[in-house]
Amino acid sequence: MPNPARLRAAVLTATVLLSSLLAGCSGDDSEDGDLTAQKLDWEDCPAPSQAEGGGNAPSPLPDGDEWQCATMKAPLDWDDPEGDTIDLALIRAESSGRASERIGSLLFNFGGPGGSGVTTLPAFGEDYAALRTRYDLVSFDPRGVGRSAPVECENDQQLDAFFQHDATPDDAEERTELLDNTKEFNAACEKNSGKILPEVRTTDAARDMDLMRQVLGDDKLYYFGISYGTELGGVYAHLFPKRVGRAVFDAVVDPTQTPEQGSLGQARGFQRALDNFAEDCTSKVEDCPIGDTAQDVKDRIAKLLADLDRKPLPGIFPRDLTQTAATNGIAQALYSQDFWEYLTQALEQAYDGDGRILMLLSDSMNGRNENGEYSNITAANVAINCADDKPRYTPEFVESKLPQFRAASPLFGDYLAWGMLSCTDWAVPGAADHPDVSAPGAAPILVVGNTGDPATPYEGARKMVRALGEGVGVELTYKGQGHGAYDSGNRCVQSAVNGYLLEGKVPPAGTVCS
Repeated sequence: MPNPARLRAAVLTATVLLSSLLAGCSGDDSEDGDLTAQKLDWEDCPAPSQAEGGGNAPSPLPDGDEWQCATMKAPLDWDDPEGDTIDLALIRAESSGRASERIGSLLFNFGGPGGSGVTTLPAFGEDYAALRTRYDLVSFDPRGVGRSAPVECENDQQLDAFFQHDATPDDAEERTELLDNTKEFNAACEKNSGKILPEVRTTDAARDMDLMRQVLGDDKLYYFGISYGTELGGVYAHLFPKRVGRAVFDAVVDPTQTPEQGSLGQARGFQRALDNFAEDCTSKVEDCPIGDTAQDVKDRIAKLLADLDRKPLPGIFPRDLTQTAATNGIAQALYSQDFWEYLTQALEQAYDGDGRILMLLSDSMNGRNENGEYSNITAANVAINCADDKPRYTPEFVESKLPQFRAASPLFGDYLAWGMLSCTDWAVPGAADHPDVSAPGAAPILVVGNTGDPATPYEGARKMVRALGEGVGVELTYKGQGHGAYDSGNRCVQSAVNGYLLEGKVPPAGTVCS
């Protein structure tokens, strides 16, 4: 079963794969012993590991400069900073501007949780060329992710079977199969990664970032967080408010929600995105090939999914396109308006009995490459979410919530409701109902919400602003589609973000870009 918490994943991480397929302390005065004095050995970057998604070493930057990689040691257990250590993988592009104008390092987290920053940053580094004029661009694989002490659960063959299972059971037999499938996956995580599972909470990653700040030589943390990266940034600001430099949160996670509330919010968000996709297709001058009206588009999709529940279509041999895989693929395509054309093509093919493009979209969501190898994004995502989230839901609880979820989204409601069982049998207890991001005394944080965002609905931006506290969060609204705003190319958004990060100019609260 695909874990619907994966729907928090940054669209940038998924785009890398999709394009290839289709073409301890809570105060500010803490010190971290000898680890703060370590020197990073920057070298040419190797090809990404399988856990990072595989592929080739990053190509040189447009100006010919090479990406550089290094590893940084961090405590395995931040409650025992003198104990065992783990290696965290980092990547950077040194500033292209004058040394006298350099501000420091700008640290990126692209989301997930579970996305590899080491592979994502170079894939989209050109988008941040303006920021590179005054910063070294830096990203990393958070603990449990990619090359940084990766969580390992099931192997490639087991994951193929895992994702073929029905994630929206209709009867007692299917419900038992879903529960057994989830238990087997979680047991494999405990067997293969028991040592790291208790140490992958977001608070641990935030402490890693403060160590990173010190090792990189910065007095303040300059930060750009996307999707889950906004939650990580908020937790950092709570733990180290006086260490916050200039920070931007884009595609904002609502930090006030429980996992149930977050899943329900995503049901509404993905339904809204589907509505927008259907309206866009049928409002164009040329005929929409997948429906005559927006409602017709959605009705045909619903019929396709119902038919797939009874009889899957051929997908990518030897795997079939199941109802679950198709739902997963549709969700993936709704992350970005740039993907809508793929979704239209995928649905056209599926109506003709060919499930390959929807399967490719689903594979992209799940971190599977064309060679049948999986990154560890699903394993890391489940591990981090389950370590963070305290609630453990039962099948009876989920069934009681199905009417509410179906009202929020006829298409995605069941899928997201049943996904709440992902942590039910997890070996490590969760930390809290929701993260604490209150950061009194922190520097301004620019919080950018997108009205058409499916995975982190727009309402979360205002909740983040309020939770950060008075005088900290500064809200900016982008009236657009897709997951995130800066990489949409909108000049208004980019001007506001660049103005703050490069010049320290805070835009007026309530600024609207369209």
